[in-house]
Amino acid sequence: MAKIDREQLKALPKAELHVHLDGSLRPETMIELARESGAELPVWDPEALREHMHVRDARDLLDYLARFEITLGVMQSEESLERIAYELVEDAAEENVRYLEVRYCPALHTEAGLALADTVDAPLRGLARAAEEFGVRTGLIICGLRHMDPSSVLEMAELALTYQGRGVVAFDLAGGEAGNPPTKFQEAFDLVAVENMPITIHAGEAAGPESISEAIHRCRANRIGHGTRLYEDPDLLGYVNDFRIPLEINLTSNVQTRVTPRLEEHPLRRYYDAGLVVSLNTDNRLISGTTLTDEYLRAHEALDFDWDELCDLALMGFESAFLPHEEKVELIEEVGREMGVVGF
Repeated sequence: MAKIDREQLKALPKAELHVHLDGSLRPETMIELARESGAELPVWDPEALREHMHVRDARDLLDYLARFEITLGVMQSEESLERIAYELVEDAAEENVRYLEVRYCPALHTEAGLALADTVDAPLRGLARAAEEFGVRTGLIICGLRHMDPSSVLEMAELALTYQGRGVVAFDLAGGEAGNPPTKFQEAFDLVAVENMPITIHAGEAAGPESISEAIHRCRANRIGHGTRLYEDPDLLGYVNDFRIPLEINLTSNVQTRVTPRLEEHPLRRYYDAGLVVSLNTDNRLISGTTLTDEYLRAHEALDFDWDELCDLALMGFESAFLPHEEKVELIEEVGREMGVVGF
């Protein structure tokens, strides 16, 4: 297999469908925002902060998620939310990401008194401004969190619907899976589904394939965030494949949260070879210490994906986007021409 270098992968047109706003800040920005707001940081040097935020030793998913308490401390104003969203698109554009869906939970940004509407309007402004400047199409995904009361998750679903057609493209459920099945929040998913808003649910990460089954069959998920443990249920894997339900794959974070022991053992290769719809994503650029280019390079080096297969992964990312069909076809034709892909 021919060796592929980072610059080739950086230039490849890519889509990212699974990246958390509060896990993808620039350390330099965190320090500036903390000084302005009086928030506490563990260290004040950018490189030392980057190293501190990069999870290398998490015991599990919940341990990994603990770093978010630090980032959330500097994300309690409209200005900070707009800036962080803008910079995330700018960083993505640097590696030729052409479509970007950013997710977060608005309820986590009200500690300083922001209204929920403000916590949505601000990142939407940042995404729109960056999209105009850098030519990246964007969408915002609002998350409920599993540790929340079902009524609070329902409030996040209602908020997502308020912004449907105004920049918010889907509803998600994130957070620790253990003891918090998606069906606990059934009312929220029923509400969103009947209003024709797409649903993506974190599942099959800290819990087994039963969480994926509930997400699809009970909560009507159109995509699955992670889906790492799908292989444990071959029948369900066949269903996901037959009905072309996309999996949002996050190689690096799955190793960091100990869902898979080593990159070389990640089931992405198995899923791709079986014909599943899969896409590569960063999950959290800062906390996982990665970029989308890094994720493609790891797929190449650890899982033996060749150039044609990596182009196929990139196209599946665009195909799985929460975009209107005509826009999606137009975008796929555009990036397909750039890749030199015929008959996609």
